[in-house]
Amino acid sequence: MEQILNISPIDGRYYNKTHCLEPYFSEFALIKNRVFVEIKWLLFLLDKKIIDSSISNEEAKLLNEIYLSFSVNDAKRVKEIETTTNHDVKAVEYFLREKFEGFGLKRLNPYIHILLTSEDINNLSYNLMIDGGLKNVYIPSLEKLVSKLNQLSNQYSATAMLSHTHGQIATPTTVGKEFKVFEYRITEILSALKQLKLKGKLSGTVGNYNAHILAYPEVDWIKLSAEFVQNLGFLYNPVTTQIESHDTVCLLLSHIKIINNIIKDFNSDMWLYISNDYFHEKIRSEEVGSSVMPHKVNPINHENSMANIELANGLIDALVNNLSISRMQRDLSDSSKIRNIGVIFAHSIISISESLKGLEKIEINQEVIDAELEKNYSVLAEAIQTILRKNGNEDAYEKLKKFSRGKVLSKQDLHDFISSLEIPNSDREALLNLSPKTYIGLADKIVKSN
Repeated sequence: MEQILNISPIDGRYYNKTHCLEPYFSEFALIKNRVFVEIKWLLFLLDKKIIDSSISNEEAKLLNEIYLSFSVNDAKRVKEIETTTNHDVKAVEYFLREKFEGFGLKRLNPYIHILLTSEDINNLSYNLMIDGGLKNVYIPSLEKLVSKLNQLSNQYSATAMLSHTHGQIATPTTVGKEFKVFEYRITEILSALKQLKLKGKLSGTVGNYNAHILAYPEVDWIKLSAEFVQNLGFLYNPVTTQIESHDTVCLLLSHIKIINNIIKDFNSDMWLYISNDYFHEKIRSEEVGSSVMPHKVNPINHENSMANIELANGLIDALVNNLSISRMQRDLSDSSKIRNIGVIFAHSIISISESLKGLEKIEINQEVIDAELEKNYSVLAEAIQTILRKNGNEDAYEKLKKFSRGKVLSKQDLHDFISSLEIPNSDREALLNLSPKTYIGLADKIVKSN
């Protein structure tokens, strides 16, 4: 019940949906990744024989074990040191000094954090956090939603329903085709997101390798730094100030915002379909829809999803609008902002989870959908005027506009009108055999071929 004391709902009310992000976006995760980068850099320099020292295989294993077995108590020790240093990255350096001394490796202490500025550590640590959270939590969660949309699109690929353009009844579509639209849109942006690679820098205090060249003038530092960054799985940014520009982080967040907006668009449509009784919310006897209206079954999951998307996208806007701006060679404005990147992922994960939960609770109301199709034969006006155009009638649109606009037309009204037209019998028969339920074009094929 300690979560009930948390201020943020992502760590309280929604903890069961967001705790999966802890290994990637918590303060613990940030400190652990800083430790990881510091040790990897030291081992890299030792392996390249740049540092005037050497270690045995057993000693290398001890160094690796520091981050492999990094614990909450270790992170707390770093935070304790920070209360004195008032500098989070320097606290990691001092923590490592303690560890090295405990392993009998005090001789390596001068080389901890050598040739690095804090942002060399930070940009790579955040990249590791983002990459891990993306691949291990966000993308798998999103793929579950895509899979559910795919299932529903195939299940209802040929189930006709009225379209609504501008909120008014329009040419029929199918339930499955409308699910497919959102599945396809998400998949397209997700594909681009998967291909996006973050950039990292490792070039010192202002991006010029000043200290590197002074201390080790014979080393090709651009090549070596690029190798280190690429070994971590990132593209190397060779031209920076003290900080990596965050442009690829902003691009990644923009992709997530687009996906969020697609999900929001989907939930908005689902809310309207449920409101119009095209879908039922499955009734669970133990649930309550309203504190005073016992009859209600509300689409709360779709609403919760939209709310969390708005929060996530608001933070994305704040980061994208500011992360890529830093006065002169460096200011600290990005530091406080980027710490909230996990909050963006948390609200996005909640929105995906709520969308999935909402989809699990719906069932199609075939009776209402069919009744709406049957009473709206006027949507066939498009079909009739197209056949007239096909047969060279230049006033086809105007004739159908005069006949149908703003009117409720019965099946008989349409058939009487079709029978009066001077068109080939084959076209007349095709129109007479047409109904709103069968006038779905290639919707079924579009679903099954995409």
